[in-house]
Amino acid sequence: MRTRTKMALAISLIVWIGFPVLFFFISLNTNEWNYLILSIPGSFTAGFTGLMLTIHHHEKDHQS
Repeated sequence: MRTRTKMALAISLIVWIGFPVLFFFISLNTNEWNYLILSIPGSFTAGFTGLMLTIHHHEKDHQS
């Protein structure tokens, strides 16, 4: 895996998993659960899209 592909994969996973975890702890600390509820759709959409594009790019590099 090339360095840029590894970096894109790491960023996608951080957005997909890390942001909801971060907002979970913020919500737990402030007792305002809207932070978590409103962050989940955006984080999952952005992270999953980035993950799919990264996997597609990785597979394309291995075919050529």
